[in-house]
Amino acid sequence: MEESKMAKRVNLTLEEQIGFSAGEIYNYLHQNGTTSFAKMKKELDLKGNFADLGLGWLARENKVEIEQKGPAVKVSLK
Repeated sequence: MEESKMAKRVNLTLEEQIGFSAGEIYNYLHQNGTTSFAKMKKELDLKGNFADLGLGWLARENKVEIEQKGPAVKVSLK
């Protein structure tokens, strides 16, 4: 993650950090299409469980499709 993005996240509330993570996930999926959750999580380098929380945010807003394909979880925008 760029230093400027990290600096901007320091003073955010937990809810704002989750929303920020959701935005990063949304942009990633918009640019890359359907991908595995593990690959996306690794490439975005979201700390802690922010990838899980951000994806949950997007799922709650009905913006993503999540499906189990064997051992992998595939994620895409609706």
